[in-house]
Parts: sequence; C-alpha cells; structure tokens
Amino acid sequence: MSDYQAPLDEMNFVVNRLLDLTNFARAIDNEDASEDLLQAVLTEAGKLATQVWAPINASGDKEGVKLTDQGVKSASGFKQAYQEYSQGGWGGLYFDEQYGGQGLPFSFAMPVAEMTNAANMSLGLCPMLTAGAIEAIAEHGSETLKDTYLEKMVSGQWTGTMNLTEPHAGTDLAAITSTATPDGQHYRIKGQKIYITWGDHDMTDNIIHLVLAKLPDAPEGVKGISLFLVPKFLVNTDGSLGARNDAHAINTEHKLGIHASPTCVMSYGDNGGAIGYLVGQPHQGLSAMFTMMNNERLVVGLQGVSLSDRAYQGALKYARERIQCAPPGSKQRGEIIHHPDVRRMLMTMRSITEAGRAISYVTAAQIDLSHKAKDETVRGLALKRVGLLIPIVKGWCTEVSQEITSLGVQVHGGMGFIEETGAAQHQRDARILTIYEGTTGIQALDLVGRKTLYDQGAAMADLVQQMRDDLVLHGNAVSTQRQGYLSEAIDGLESSYKMLLKNAPNDVMFAGSVSFDLLMLSGYVCGAWQMLRSAGLVVLEENETFKSNKLATVAYYLDHILPRFEAHRRSIVSGCESVMAIDAENL
Repeated sequence: MSDYQAPLDEMNFVVNRLLDLTNFARAIDNEDASEDLLQAVLTEAGKLATQVWAPINASGDKEGVKLTDQGVKSASGFKQAYQEYSQGGWGGLYFDEQYGGQGLPFSFAMPVAEMTNAANMSLGLCPMLTAGAIEAIAEHGSETLKDTYLEKMVSGQWTGTMNLTEPHAGTDLAAITSTATPDGQHYRIKGQKIYITWGDHDMTDNIIHLVLAKLPDAPEGVKGISLFLVPKFLVNTDGSLGARNDAHAINTEHKLGIHASPTCVMSYGDNGGAIGYLVGQPHQGLSAMFTMMNNERLVVGLQGVSLSDRAYQGALKYARERIQCAPPGSKQRGEIIHHPDVRRMLMTMRSITEAGRAISYVTAAQIDLSHKAKDETVRGLALKRVGLLIPIVKGWCTEVSQEITSLGVQVHGGMGFIEETGAAQHQRDARILTIYEGTTGIQALDLVGRKTLYDQGAAMADLVQQMRDDLVLHGNAVSTQRQGYLSEAIDGLESSYKMLLKNAPNDVMFAGSVSFDLLMLSGYVCGAWQMLRSAGLVVLEENETFKSNKLATVAYYLDHILPRFEAHRRSIVSGCESVMAIDAENL
C-alpha cells in the first residue's frame, strides 16, 4: 500500500466552488454534472489511484521496461493496473456516448488525471496519449475510421500514440522526412520516429499510432505535413484483428525518469511500408495533430501539479516523523516540522501546488465551455481564454514542479538523496515535464506570439480585467495589504505585455528574450488570482479546519510567492540587450 492520499477535499472544493459547478453544468446543458456524481467519481478514482496504481510506482521505476523479440514488456503489475482502469470506464469519462463514453465534462476528468498521474505517472502517460489520439480521430477522422477504432480506444481495449519527432527533426517539424505513398484505399508509411511514449507494450491487443508524414506532392514546410492512422495490427471488416502491420519498436530509451513508461524508437516500413489511413485533409496534418496536443499540454501542466502534490505529501509525512534539533522556543529535540525553514519549504510546496491545481481545473472548464456552452458568445470568449491559458498552465505548472520536487528532496535531507524514500523519483520524473509536448521555451513563444502579439493583447487585456473584477468581488477575503500586493502584480502583468506590444515590432530579439519571463510572471499572477478567488469562496465550506488552512495558504502565497512576479517584470524591462550581447562563437 502506498502512502499517497488523493486530496479529495481540495479537488472537490476547486470543482464545486471555483468552477461554480451548478451554474457550469447549466451553461453546458449537462444535468449529469452534479455534486453527487462528482463525489462518486472522486471517491472511486481515489481508490484506484491509491490502492492499485500507487503501490507499483516505485517498483515500476526500478524494473523499467524491456524490449524483447515479441515487443516491449511492461513493468510487473502494470497490465493488471491498466486493465482495472479501462474496465472501470475511466478512459471514456468525457468522450461521446456514441462510442461508449460517458459524456461527462472534460473538467470531471481533471481530478482523475491528477490522481492517476500522482499515483503513477509512468502508467498515467498511456491513457493520456490515448485520449489525445481519440480527440484527433473524433475531430478529423472519416466515419469509417471513427467506426473502426473509436469504440475500442474509448473503452481502453486499444491504446493510442502520437508520432511527431524524428532523429533530425524535433521542434522543427518542417524537417520531417517520413513519407506516405498512396496504395489503393490506404497509404504506405515509411520513416523513423523517436521519443514515442508507450509506442509499444503488452497491455492491450492493439496500439493505434497517429503519424506525421509527407505525401509525394507535399509542398515545402509544415504546410506539407499530413496525418495518418497506423495500427499495430490491421483491423478486419468484422472488427477482428488481422495481420501485423509493418510498424515496430526498435529501441527503448534509457531515461532520467519515468522508467516504466516505454519511450520508443518506432520504425515504419522496413518491410514494404506500414499501412496507414489519412486522418483529415492532405497537408493539414499539423492542425489535426494539434487537436490532440492542446488538451495534452493542459494535462502535462496538471502532471506538474500531480508530482508536486505527491512530493509535498511525502515531505510532510517525513517532516512530521523526523526528530532532530530543538526548534525555536523549545529545549527538547522534536520533529523537524516545527522548524521555521522546514515550514517555509512545506508552505511553498503546498501553496504553489494549490494555485496550479486551481489554474489547471479552471482552464479545463473553459475548454468545456468553448465546446459545449449553449450561448455562442460564451463559447467564443472561452475559446480565447483557453488559447491564452494553455501555454501558461503547461509552462508555469511544470517549471514550478522542478522547484517543488526539489524541495521534497531537501526536506528529507540526506534521505531525500536515497532512492528508497521515493523523493528522488518524483524529481526525476518531473524533469521531463518542461520538455515534452513543447518545451517551456515553445510555450513562452506561443504566449507572446500567437496569443498576445497576434491579437494585439486583446485576450491578455480581457484576462487582466477579469482579475481586477475578481479583486473587487473577493478582495475583502484577504487583508488590505494583500489586496495591494495583488493589485500591484496585476498592474505588473499589464505593463509587461504592453511593453511587449510596443517593443517587439521594432526589435526581432525582444519577444524571444522576454517570453520566458512573461510566461512565468503570468503564471504567478494567475496563481494569485485563483488563490484570491479561493479565499473568497472558501467561506461557503462547512469544514472549519479546511477553511482556516485555505486562508492561511492563500496568505502565504500572496506574501511569499507572488512577489516573484517583480523579478520577472524587471527582466522584461531590461529587454534583450544583455541577453544577446555576446557573440554566439564567444559564449
């Protein structure tokens, strides 16, 4: 049994209060999205995460995966744990009932994803990739593809992957060389892809790969990329599995973390060409792939929250048990949790994690509203808000998870550097989060480019105004001094993006030089915004301990975490001169 405990009260509070569940369900016309159902989802998913997934997290990390002549063998216990997940219907929680899903809001899947990734992120990556593949097929696939593949994928009987990166082409997808040659009703795919998460395994009968490749008449650049569905096993007309396709894992990477998640080198077409089927329109593969990538970027941000919470729980437990020097005001040796510096580390971990959870869940609700709100105006506003918040959630929540998991090691002291405590695994596993699904630098460029410069700051201006409105609405929940802190930070966000709008058109280096700082500044201020809302809404809770703890955590965030925005603002003011001052060959 693992010592991970799902933070059900905190999750329930965020969904019920910050999302305003009753009005939210009404807005998306989903009567099933009730508080009672939420409680059932949280309770049962919590059992799966704590009793089934978490106990095999450390053993999976030690054992890893193995590439055999029959394919990749998953870590012990993973197949059974995955089957319990799929048989419970968790993978189909928010998908269309037409294909066996439960039709619930995407927001209801967020706490489930948080719990499963906190319990065992290596295993959690498998259904995460499958969900993204389902979204892409459902949005862009033909009716034949939908009818053939979606039901089995939604049920979890088959899993899915995304294949973008090639050995010579990482972020620069225009450079991919994988090809797709027409062959009757399908295509022959040839090429090699790297870093393919769960590209092969023995947990299900079939794996559905979504592969970027170029047709013979493809134009140059990213406008020449198409998307293809390439199954591990071909599917017969009656739905049964047919011949093995020419798609194979030829290597698994040895990684810093997520050891039990097979990261595969996939080879397509070594024996004549893998059979694939076009998804969407020719040469429109990148936009189709981004259908799955957008939600996955949000879930990767949530993985940062997951590992942060897991690290916090481990550090808290250790701090309550570890006896060392006498704390201030005492002559007796005692638990280290009584020392102010340990308390500082724990409160930093706790407050940033709660802020990240709130931003992530609120963004998920905006995704639901952008797709399902009855009011067209609400849908349009939500879509703009999603576009702005996704890079912030993905970038900020994963960056701060590096700090939080590191603090988890620090609280443990020397024992944190010893693998048996588990603290080191959380830090190792978290390190990938700022890299895959688009690095922090890519998220930052997206934020300053497509999400700010492109619309001349309109979405940012709307977000700033929302923050100011909420400061008026909920400001009395915190002290006058803390209201001032947040007001100053909102002003700092506004002045920073306006500086971007002013300077970027005249200096090609400015946007790239300040993009990371604008992203991090936005994250800290968005975190403060949601923490303020939490303080204003926690008065509705009946649990007095939960209420007082929330108010204290909000106060800590505003006092000790929010001031970090000023360092990022100062860096933005300084611009790009010193960033680019040394010639590349002299660095």
